[in-house]
Amino acid sequence: MIFKRRRQIYNNNYNISSLKKEIRTFAPQFLIMKKLFIETYGCQMNVADSEVVASILSPEYEITDDEQSADLILINTCSVRDNAEQRIRHRLQELAAIKKRRPGMMVGLLGCMAERLKQQILEEEPTLDLVAGPDAYRSLPRLIEEVAAGEKAYDVILSRTETYDDIMPVRYAANGVSGFISIMRGCDNFCSYCVVPFTRGRERSRSPHTILTEAQQLLADGYKEVTLLGQNVNSYRYEEEDGTVTTFAQLMERVAQLSPQLRVRFATSHPKDISDELIHTIAKYPNICKYIHLPVQAGSTSILQRMNRVYTREQYLERIATIKRVIPDCAIATDIIAGFCGETEEEHQATLSLMREVGYAYAYMFRYSVRDNTYAATHFADDVPDELKTKRLEEIIALQQQLSLEHNQRDVGKTFKVLVEGASKRSEEQLFGRNSQNKVVVFPKGNHKKGDYVNVRITSCTAATLIGTLS
Repeated sequence: MIFKRRRQIYNNNYNISSLKKEIRTFAPQFLIMKKLFIETYGCQMNVADSEVVASILSPEYEITDDEQSADLILINTCSVRDNAEQRIRHRLQELAAIKKRRPGMMVGLLGCMAERLKQQILEEEPTLDLVAGPDAYRSLPRLIEEVAAGEKAYDVILSRTETYDDIMPVRYAANGVSGFISIMRGCDNFCSYCVVPFTRGRERSRSPHTILTEAQQLLADGYKEVTLLGQNVNSYRYEEEDGTVTTFAQLMERVAQLSPQLRVRFATSHPKDISDELIHTIAKYPNICKYIHLPVQAGSTSILQRMNRVYTREQYLERIATIKRVIPDCAIATDIIAGFCGETEEEHQATLSLMREVGYAYAYMFRYSVRDNTYAATHFADDVPDELKTKRLEEIIALQQQLSLEHNQRDVGKTFKVLVEGASKRSEEQLFGRNSQNKVVVFPKGNHKKGDYVNVRITSCTAATLIGTLS
């Protein structure tokens, strides 16, 4: 039976990896699987990419959560801020000790940091055996073979077409409730501070048919929530051979229509592209979550211009006003950078005033750090002193803590439908989950379990959490 199946595989022009996978399916006792440990840093896109990597290597490697026993360790990296890269370099030093005890173990670097530094990182970090950029994951089996032959190996070629849309991810670290689907790759915005277009390449969208297939598979596997991912999902656009175009709003609607029991989220939006069509689609479907992450980065038009964000303060606030009018119960989150090049006290105060005007539910807040090859690195001076960056960031964080608490206090007394994600960290007698607004809710366990939808009445809160009772 094995040889008959092998003949069929060759006749169908399968590749060698597919052959090995088929053999393992029919005769697993003949194959000893190697162990793969993947460590992921950074955004949800990297989480989705790691699941793609696990799928590509699945014919020969099985996932392990024990790095000490791994034959191959892959670090999927983030390069958005310098702090993230320093953490990864420190981690590579720790892995050197493990590698010394395990001759033959390989260590590889994936993702944005790999793409940014290319083969240079192989020279700087002797622990590394291979480097692969975000568009080179299909080449990993070849790179591993080169390392096994005694060579250092790398592939950091960016692609205009790669979307991995034919690869079904291996969701090895998922909670079985919420899953990510990458709907597009790359970015065409070229914000002056951002390295992403240089590390992830130009923007391209996946076929909606493969996205829907992946969402249907999640449903079949018992998942209750899916998050559609892209650097700028609002600019998703796929054109079929017959000229039919699918927009992001249309894609969201098609995913939402798969099942009323499947919650749909998305990340991340760019303010210049969030359309009225999308806002009305979110309002139309109860299972599309009432939560929008809309990064503002700064509150003054002058800084936004230096950042090449392509919108003004007033245009951003108009989008916020439309969201609040059409989706009154929508929670809005944002990203904010403190201490960008040339930032004055007046510009900083404009950010604080915009935060108050919007009343964000929560925010991701950072100090500006220079990234090589960006427009800001070559055209602007990083002239805000570190201590002033820190002071301004602290002011932003303190204000957001206040705004988050006020936002949560307005929810006390309300009842929300909550998707249970697991047991609370503080007590096995309590569960936690998220409501449509992406807020963490903690409540008594009762007879409920992970994956259930429950109604919870909010009785109290902190700035970070809603606390309630079963309703």
